[in-house]
Parts: sequence; C-alpha cells; structure tokens
Amino acid sequence: MLDVGCGALGLRGLEPGLDITGVDLTERPDYPGPFVRADAAAGLPFADGEFELVYCSSVIEHVASARRVAFASEVRRVGRGWFVQTPARSFPIEPHSLLPGAQWLPPRLRRPYWSLGAAGEWEDISLLSRTELEGLFGPALAERMGPLVKSWVCVRSPGSS
Repeated sequence: MLDVGCGALGLRGLEPGLDITGVDLTERPDYPGPFVRADAAAGLPFADGEFELVYCSSVIEHVASARRVAFASEVRRVGRGWFVQTPARSFPIEPHSLLPGAQWLPPRLRRPYWSLGAAGEWEDISLLSRTELEGLFGPALAERMGPLVKSWVCVRSPGSS
C-alpha cells in the first residue's frame, strides 16, 4: 500500500502490520517504515500500478486547486485501487479550524477568522464538493454525521475496471 500524505505516522498508526510505504512533502525521519519524500502533484517515483492500494485521507483539500488534476492522476497511475477521503465542503464546521462556515468565506475573510480556530497557522485549504471529488476519482460515498455529510470517500477496488 501507498499512504500519500502520510504525516508522521498515517495509516501505519492504524495498521502497523501492513506493508505500507509513506509519501509526504516533508521529510519524516521517524516514519516507521519505507518512506519517500515526494510531491504527488509533481509526479511519484513509482511504476504504473505498483501499489495494490493508494490511501489518501484528508489530503487533497490541501493541494492547490490548479494542481489537483495532476495529483489525482498520479494516485490513479500508481495504484491498482484507491481510497481517497476528504472533508465535505457542505459540512457546517470547517474540520481543520473547527470554525463554523469558515470554508465558505473567501480567503481574504477566512484568514483573520482562521486565527480564532483550532488549526493554528494559516493554510489556504480548499474543501471539495462531491462533484469536484468525483471528477477526480469517480463515484463518491457519503460519510455521515447524523443527517449531514461529513466527508466524501472514493473507493476503487484493485480488481475494478
């Protein structure tokens, strides 16, 4: 498996026994397994279909909108299947800052509001709609919190056509 945007521990924290290679923009010297520093939107150093599954949880919203097509193309290229999750733009609480409606404000208004939230340092995060995510990875499933869609998940099984 490939964990794109693995952070310090990523999927290995949940499944330490699996064969997982981590990829991140930042060097992770303490990552407990194979690790590659790379920018998926600029190209990954792996062969086509090298990984049975590419896992990417709450990462694509951090990728600049203009680079998302390239990012998604690389995830699809190196994986025979994928699991891509992202917070839903429609959910009333922005999940990084934990502020109501922050994701709906333009960046010039969101930036000062962001300082009131839990996220700490400002990052221009752009949450995706279901349509945007489906345009990159195919059909999306809703992950719900009560009646509200909390996040979108796109899954392609390794054997799918």
